Amino acid sequence: MLSLAKGIIHHPQALDRAAQEHLVEVIRAVVAEAPLYVPVMPGTGRPMSVRMTNCGPLGWVTDKARGYRYQETHPVTHKPWPAMPDELLGLWQQYAGYDKPPEACLINFYADDAKMGLHQDRDEQDLQAPVLSVSLGNTCLFRVGGLERNDRTSSVKLASGDIVVLGGEGRLAFHGVDRIYPGTSTLLKQGGRINLTLRRVNR
Repeated sequence: MLSLAKGIIHHPQALDRAAQEHLVEVIRAVVAEAPLYVPVMPGTGRPMSVRMTNCGPLGWVTDKARGYRYQETHPVTHKPWPAMPDELLGLWQQYAGYDKPPEACLINFYADDAKMGLHQDRDEQDLQAPVLSVSLGNTCLFRVGGLERNDRTSSVKLASGDIVVLGGEGRLAFHGVDRIYPGTSTLLKQGGRINLTLRRVNR
């Protein structure tokens, strides 16, 4: 367990290879029911470089007209999101240290050329609940800063099986993914990286 900043904890290799492989199969079942799609930025409609979907009672979505928000249905299929798998609920209970369950798991798939700019996770009502992030597949360069966009940042490589918890003072820290390192994992047959982000939305 490593502290990246106040309230941000890195658990390297929290999941062994067997657990990672099992979790990938669990996520494949979710994606079969709620397909990955390309989200777009509010206002500009510019497509993001990741593909995403969700599971749980709520899902985080974004589009040109209505922006960032949580909703109960998939924006393409208009069906309810699949239920949160027990495996993810178990990880929340083990690592989040919060008495209320997560309501959304955002599933981001990063191709080897994808990235994610610095941002805050602040679309939730319950900002006392931490954000729990699980990395699967190729290693990424994760950047984390402070509560202001221009604060100094530091970077750490997140490998397959790593878990990061953003809580306490670090709950609203700016963070992002600068790059993916191709060929650093054999977990996903086609390469790339899956990131699972578990969040509590309502108080």
